[in-house]
Parts: sequence; C-alpha cells; structure tokens
Amino acid sequence: MAGALLALLALLWGSQLLKAFDYFSPWSRQQQLYKLDVSWPKIPEYFTGQTFCVAVDSLHGLVYVAQRGDNIPKVLVFSEEGYFLYSWNNTVEMPHGIFVLNTATDSSVWITDVGTGKYGHTVKQYSPSGKLMQILGTPGNAGSSLNPLQFDQPAEIFVEETGEIYVVDGDGGMNNRLLKLSKDYKEIWLRGPNGTGIGQFKIPHSVTVDSFGRVWVADRDNKRIQVFDKVTGEWLGSWSSCFEEGGPCSVRFTANDKYLIVAQLNINQLSILAAPPVGSIGNCVVVNTIQLADETKPHLVDVDMKSGAIYVAEIGAQQVQKYVPLN
Repeated sequence: MAGALLALLALLWGSQLLKAFDYFSPWSRQQQLYKLDVSWPKIPEYFTGQTFCVAVDSLHGLVYVAQRGDNIPKVLVFSEEGYFLYSWNNTVEMPHGIFVLNTATDSSVWITDVGTGKYGHTVKQYSPSGKLMQILGTPGNAGSSLNPLQFDQPAEIFVEETGEIYVVDGDGGMNNRLLKLSKDYKEIWLRGPNGTGIGQFKIPHSVTVDSFGRVWVADRDNKRIQVFDKVTGEWLGSWSSCFEEGGPCSVRFTANDKYLIVAQLNINQLSILAAPPVGSIGNCVVVNTIQLADETKPHLVDVDMKSGAIYVAEIGAQQVQKYVPLN
C-alpha cells in the first residue's frame, strides 16, 4: 500500500515537473506572439482583386500590395499605419511575388509576373512610383530551364543589398529551379530541376536569405523547405516534419533571424518556426501558429524589420492582414 502511494506521488510530481518545463520552455506552443491589427488598412475596400503578394519598405514606412483582376490597379501603396497613398498599373499583368530593395542611393520594387500576355513570364524592376526600370526574361514567352533568363511563371524574388538576386522559377510552369544572378544579371549558380531529390523542386514558391549566408526555399509541393549556401549553392539541409498537413508557400525571417514565418495556404495557417543559428540546420521546431479563417488562403508574407509586424497577402479573403508582435 505504501509503495503504491509513493509511486502515485512520484507520478504526480513528475507530471508537475513536465508542466513546469513546458511553461518555461522558450518554444511553448501556448505562447502567443502576435495579434491581429484590426485597424489595418483603414479602408479595406481598396482591395478590388485577388491580393497575391505584399512587400514592406521598412526604411520609408511603406507597404506595397500587388493584386490581380481586370481593370483594377495592380499595385497599391499604403502607409504602415494603413492609409492608402497611391497606386500604379504599368506593365503589370499577373503579379505573383513582390520585393522592395533599399540601397544607399535609391529604392526599387521588384515584381515577378506569371501572366501569359505581352508582359508575362518576367521579373521586373520598378521605381517606387511605378516607372519600369528593368526587365529580366522575354516578355510574353515562357522559357525552359536551358536558358537561365527565360522564365516560366517565376514565383518570387529576393534581392540583397549587393545587388545579387535569387529567383524561384516555377509556379506551375516547366521550370522548377532556384537561380542566383549577379548584380549585372549573370548566372552564378542554378539548382533544380523538377523532382523530389536533394536540390530538386516541385513548385519552388518563395525564397529568402538569412544573415548567416543561407538561402531558404519553400518547396511547396514537396512539402518541405530546402536550404542552400548562398555563395556556392551547396545544399545544406531540409525541413519537412512541420509541413505534413500543408506545404510551405512563403518564407520570411523576422529581425535578427529569431523566427522563420511560413505561410501554409492549404490549411489557412501561419507557422512561426525557431530559426537555427549558424551551423547545422537541424529539425524544424514550431514555436507558435496563427490559425486563419477557412478559405483565407495565405499566399505570400513579408515582415517589417523595424516594427516586427507581419503582413499576409490572402488570395481567398482578397485582403492583406497585419499582425503585430505582442512584445
């Protein structure tokens, strides 16, 4: 009898220890990290099409949203407070991804266009006011993986301050590849093509670079994130255990590379993952999740590196939502 009582006390004590460990664990799932900013934007009616992508200009406090639809402005510009500022539409057909680059001398907006008309299958650079500055690819012509600058539905772009460019090319087209270009648009290295093996992709959908020199790719239909060395293109590892229910659509780091924000369109969820320090990629760890409403369909996200806010472009809800950090 006494032995059974001792065993029960030990079991209860052990249970309390586990609860205490879970409570103080830095990766506790109970920890809420973000809340919805219901005041952003001030007038949601400016979203008149399917909002596919969003990019934050943290330096100037601007938020760019690209949307699809007939006879509507394709690029909308808001303040970080949510006020609509202006729009532009030049040579944008079917935007998929958008990225803002700030350098010491100027700013520019990069858009991947997956349209099939005279502006499609290109990666384009614009001024903040919408003036076309550069076109990569042959407008209107879907390419093959044999030509590095012949795109077929390019999904997203990431540009470093050095001018080096990373493009994931293959939102359903024949190309399934990750391409790194120099600042003068020459191929540095290329990874792909279509497949399930190491360095192969099935719809590489989003790309970002961390401060440790690693390139992270949302390999959507393979339900994994693949990681590469940005200098050599060497494969460094992959994460798949966090994406069994829904493949990753978008990847963006928070400030100081603390978390990796991942959008999962098919399950209407944002996953906040613990970002690994320099060294081994290890296994993915889900710190927190943000469950969105059914049919919201979060497509691509971006993070304000000053405020820490997350902006989510939702093609199902046809809106962009803003989530702000709680601390």
